[in-house]
Amino acid sequence: MASIRIENLTKVYKGGTVKAVDNVNLEIKDKEFIVLVGPSGCGKSTTLRMIAGLEDISSGKIWIGDRLINDVPAKDRDIAMVFQNYALYPHMTVFENMAFALKLRHYPKAEIEKRVHEAAEILNIHKYLTRRPRQLSGGERQRVALGRAIVRKPKIFLFDEPLSNLDAKMRVTMRTEIHKLRMRLQTTFIYVTHDQTEAMTMGDRIVVMKSGVIHQCAEPMTIYDKPANKFVASFIGTPPINLIQGTILKKDKKYYFDEGKFRVKLADEMGNSIAPYAGKEVVFGIRSEDIYDKLFVSEASADNTVRVTCEVVEPLGSDVYLYLNSGKSNFMARVGAHNRPEVNRDMEVVFDMRKVHFFDPATETTIT
Repeated sequence: MASIRIENLTKVYKGGTVKAVDNVNLEIKDKEFIVLVGPSGCGKSTTLRMIAGLEDISSGKIWIGDRLINDVPAKDRDIAMVFQNYALYPHMTVFENMAFALKLRHYPKAEIEKRVHEAAEILNIHKYLTRRPRQLSGGERQRVALGRAIVRKPKIFLFDEPLSNLDAKMRVTMRTEIHKLRMRLQTTFIYVTHDQTEAMTMGDRIVVMKSGVIHQCAEPMTIYDKPANKFVASFIGTPPINLIQGTILKKDKKYYFDEGKFRVKLADEMGNSIAPYAGKEVVFGIRSEDIYDKLFVSEASADNTVRVTCEVVEPLGSDVYLYLNSGKSNFMARVGAHNRPEVNRDMEVVFDMRKVHFFDPATETTIT
């Protein structure tokens, strides 16, 4: 079993003044693909390194299956790690890099040959086995680093931002390769990234971290549709969610969000959760794809229509980003490729009020 259980895991640096990881609890199922995501310095890589045995644990426990591994040396944890900088030996050939760990463990030569060639076949790097790392592109080096991990046949694969040094096109290609690799190997993957697109497309579950603390752990679309707080809502999603300050108003048993320049009516089912905030300030969140040009909406109500100025039109092929201004707030809409209003002209947009979010301005937790 390659399940992992983390209990109250904490890492403190610099004489107790800096907590890189703060009381993290997490259970990872056997054969699950978990992604740790968050901004730089959030503690995700430190957590990964403690699982790998490359970083001492200040307090807490880590279990792999039924085995407590706090004091187990890294080499005995049956874990393989793929690093951001590939960590290949420059003086060795690709074959020698992939075989090195097996040679240290005194595997028979025939078994080493078999495993290296199997991994090379999976990753399509057979023709590079006699080359040295300097003769390879970034994507090819990353494949070699993956191959070096595969030949060990570990229980758990750890990835520490493995695609961050690649260009955008190669990142997409390598994401696909890691997907295929996961399906073929059927083992546990823990993947660290600051790129929320990687997190959304790769993980069975996403662990969103900030300041050493887990803010939410759930399936990708649950995190996207039901963020636990304002940080999660703003970190997950491209472009980021629009966040607008305003006040909740109650009139004739109906609730409205009043930004100062516009007012929109809340969906009736939000009444119970938003009622305690009547007359109070809140943060209103709406994703760019949930704002529509009124000209392209067959049915629109005055209750959710907002007059704005379109300041910038940014075509991106399949989508167009509209940068809008209400006279008080700036926000963005993502619309279809053929929807290109005139710049610096007023227009009307429609908010999909079934998909909005509200956050408490003090605690930043989700209200609805």
